[in-house]
Parts: sequence; C-alpha cells; structure tokens
Amino acid sequence: MSLATSIVHHIRLTVTDLARSREFYEDVLGFEVAAESPGSPADPLVRADRFQLYGGVVFQTPGGMLLGLRPVADPDDHFDSERVGLDHLSFTVDSREDLIKAMARFDEAGVEHGDIVEMDQFGIAILGFDDPDGIHLELTAAI
Repeated sequence: MSLATSIVHHIRLTVTDLARSREFYEDVLGFEVAAESPGSPADPLVRADRFQLYGGVVFQTPGGMLLGLRPVADPDDHFDSERVGLDHLSFTVDSREDLIKAMARFDEAGVEHGDIVEMDQFGIAILGFDDPDGIHLELTAAI
C-alpha cells in the first residue's frame, strides 16, 4: 500500500552563506519570503532550533511549495550531485516562453545557465542552472 501523498510540501537546502543564497532565491528567482528566523544564524542555539528555522529563511514558491534555506554548511563545503542526497531540484514554469524569459533574467543577473533542452520522450523542456552553492536547479516546462 502506498502512502496517500499529493505534492511536495517543502524542501530545505543547506547553504554556506545565507545572505548570498537569500539574494539569489529572492532577487533572481523572485521567490517571496514566507518566514524567517528571528534569531541570528551565528548563534549555535538558533542554528540547532527547528522552531527558529535553524537561523534561516523560508520562501513561498509561485507553485505553493515552501523552500527553506538552512545556513549551517561549512563555508568550504560544496554541493556534489554524485554524493548521496540531492541530485537536483526542478521547478515547473508555465511555458517554454517562460524558459526563454528566465534565460534573459539569468543573463542580466550574471547567472550561468545551460541551453533549453527539449526532452521529447518526457514531453518537457528544461533549463539548467546552479544556485550560489552549486546546487543544480532546473526550470521545467511542458512542450
């Protein structure tokens, strides 16, 4: 028997620099802040407290999912999609035109990105890019 899940409620990413990551998700991707920690991420007690969001911030994506940033990673650490854990995270956009608009927005913000890749066998087109910690992200549109 499978569990009766519907959609992803939230995802929390561990980041090395909260201010840098917050600027990326807020200013480049346009996500709105839904909640943020009242405490300082420099305080070890805050960084360990889920009720203070570990010193981080939570965004509301346009699709309704919550995306949290947790500033507890070692500043010298880096994302690796070939280690156990997250490979990438993909957000749905309405159309291929939105992918083209995103490319222009990324170019303006200096965010490196790939080309739009049509995956006909899956009925989607994707645009890949990385966040400031190198976490691979995609925008996906139906074709």
